[in-house]
Amino acid sequence: MAKRLSTFAVAALAATVAIPSIGAHADDTGSGQPTLLGRAVLPVETYAPGPPSGTLLPPGTVNGITFPLPSQPVEGFSAIVAGRHPGEYLALPDNGFGAKANSRDFLIRAYYIQPDFKTAEGGSGEVDVDLNEFIQFRDPDGLIGFTIVNEGTTERSLTGGDIDPESLQRGIDGDLWVGDEFGPWVLHFDATGKLLDPPFAAPGGLRSPNNPDLGGSAATQPNSRGFEAMAISPDGKYLYPALEGATVAELGSTRRLVFEFSVRDEAFTGRVWLYQTEQPGYFVSDMAALDRHHLAVIERDGGLGLNALFRKVYLINLTDIDAEGSLLKTSTVDLSAVPDPDLVSLPPIHNGDVGLGNPYRVTCESIEAIHQIDGNRLLLGCDNNFPNTGRNPGRADDSEFIVVKVPGLRRE
Repeated sequence: MAKRLSTFAVAALAATVAIPSIGAHADDTGSGQPTLLGRAVLPVETYAPGPPSGTLLPPGTVNGITFPLPSQPVEGFSAIVAGRHPGEYLALPDNGFGAKANSRDFLIRAYYIQPDFKTAEGGSGEVDVDLNEFIQFRDPDGLIGFTIVNEGTTERSLTGGDIDPESLQRGIDGDLWVGDEFGPWVLHFDATGKLLDPPFAAPGGLRSPNNPDLGGSAATQPNSRGFEAMAISPDGKYLYPALEGATVAELGSTRRLVFEFSVRDEAFTGRVWLYQTEQPGYFVSDMAALDRHHLAVIERDGGLGLNALFRKVYLINLTDIDAEGSLLKTSTVDLSAVPDPDLVSLPPIHNGDVGLGNPYRVTCESIEAIHQIDGNRLLLGCDNNFPNTGRNPGRADDSEFIVVKVPGLRRE
């Protein structure tokens, strides 16, 4: 398939330059400890144009959100990549309301967001969302290989009843690559969200209970444990999709598989790595490639609020394997205790938030988006699992974004 190098792609690459409001902290020294540089919050009740949604949920109010909804919720985000200009990002929600059956009216989109991070130098802590221009994922050419919710329409917009997107990367040519959990699949879209190929199935016959090709056979990958994380090499040649949890055959283990996918060949290469979590119940929730071999990995527990106890960013090197065949990993950021010497997390942006102060705690349930801004700065985002609670009991979680300086992170 012919590749396209668009002006959009060039602009997106430029978006990795420093953000002026927090650039003063972005040194590349290897000394010191991780430091919270900025925090921003998008209110949970942020809605985009579109048809009503949540109509398949029981009518009523859940954690302050009343269903059905008049339009499309922007929701929380499972992945973040560079946007169209410095300081802007493209953020991807997942399938909507947590299940295939209740998310058939949730449109799969990615939104351009621009956080005004609250930092030691100022900033409102607000997040601007472009509600006029967003990416609507669709399959107008009928490539997906199964009947979709909007089967009879011209655009064939994809919904949460069709796919569950959990990870996102942009290729050098501007194309978008999505890691999905319903397959699990790797999905290939152009820069506008048009599906370009049939889904690339996970190797080894891995299929979730939601896979439309299951055909009555037993699933080999548990529900919601597909390609939650996916990195792309800086040269754009390889994707690294990783399973969030163990396979059915290895349930109860700490074993998580990381695959290699060739963007040029549009195929899995056959290379597979073994990542071991600290506990069987922990998840691999996102990854970012720092260079051809080094990846930053978010590993977390399933806790929320003050019960969110374990969430760390590890550094792995795909060439460093221990005697048992597992990737070696080095802890770089403890997200349950991020030093906040400038108290940028205080005062609360929204009353009732917990985990603020020095150290700052990431208390959302699903910290599952990571992006290297530049050098030693990481952007991390929370999927708020709309309309679930977490930080504030009885109130649906907002979407939260933080910037953390990680000395010594830069790789060549």
